[in-house]
Amino acid sequence: MRILITGGAGLVGSHCAEHFATKGDDVTILDNLMRSKIFGYDQKSVEYNWNYLAKYKNVKRIKGDVRNEKDVLKALGKGVDVVIHTAGQPGVASSVKDPLEDFSINAFGTLNTLEATRKVCKYAAFIYCSTNKVYGENVDKIPLKEKEKRYIYDNILGVSEDMPTDLTGHTPYGVSKLTGELYVQEYGHIYGMKTAAFRMSCTYGTRQFGFEDQGWVAWFIIAALFNKPITIYGDGKQVRDMLYVSDLIDAFEKFIKSDKNHGVFNIGGGNNNTISLLEFIEQIEKATEKKPKLKFTDWRPSDQKVYISDTKKLEKTLNWKTRVNVEEGITRLIKWVRDNESYFS
Repeated sequence: MRILITGGAGLVGSHCAEHFATKGDDVTILDNLMRSKIFGYDQKSVEYNWNYLAKYKNVKRIKGDVRNEKDVLKALGKGVDVVIHTAGQPGVASSVKDPLEDFSINAFGTLNTLEATRKVCKYAAFIYCSTNKVYGENVDKIPLKEKEKRYIYDNILGVSEDMPTDLTGHTPYGVSKLTGELYVQEYGHIYGMKTAAFRMSCTYGTRQFGFEDQGWVAWFIIAALFNKPITIYGDGKQVRDMLYVSDLIDAFEKFIKSDKNHGVFNIGGGNNNTISLLEFIEQIEKATEKKPKLKFTDWRPSDQKVYISDTKKLEKTLNWKTRVNVEEGITRLIKWVRDNESYFS
């Protein structure tokens, strides 16, 4: 197959590129290498992945921006079989600080990539990395129970695709990602393209460069290992379901190979792979034998106390299931950070 991956130097994009390149597919990645700039980080981050992928002769790297039509058309070339659109502005706080930039990347960048794909290779499968933030504060209407170290849902196991996305607050990030997703859905319906939107929960894995505002799993590990302070917003009992990146890519591949023309799927670790911030800190301390420096402060706006994906639709439709549990995934990420300490210390 010929595959274009936007945001190909990021966590999801770079793992997608490596996965398909290893299988012998021709892969093109498009990335503007803006991640550090977005989060005000004064060192390189995803440049590591950019250079890492150079070892694959069947990976073509193009530095460019999904908002620039010429860049996207160059990356598409004479056409591809699959577009995996991972490029995005991923920070909630960044979206509040600069909503215009957030919209231009997440909403316009998605539309620009869709339209270029329609012009060049209409029948390519198009996969969009959406987010659970499209549900906004509707998630907070689910009754909760408070336990010693976590909150839990009172009456459900997880959030299904039936959860409404409208009539609620989202933050600009949630709005821009939902806008992009709606265009992905619409291009499937009105232009007959094969499209899927994966509403992702907490995805993590090796080669992840976490910052306080985004990528908290990697950030907590980096901070603990290198004696940097960790700020907990709220009481630390908030819970997420964690999905290791290889399991996400498996879902992408199953959709690509399926006979399904359209799909909107919630994807995460599910009820068997949940963890609260307090529990995660304990796991880090146990695995690293380092006690993280913690500071507690006020809750952040629109921070969901619990988000757990109901993945039954995905499991049934694409015969998918998670393979990497939380403990194993954390162990892999800790080892990678330690092996690359010059990037973080």
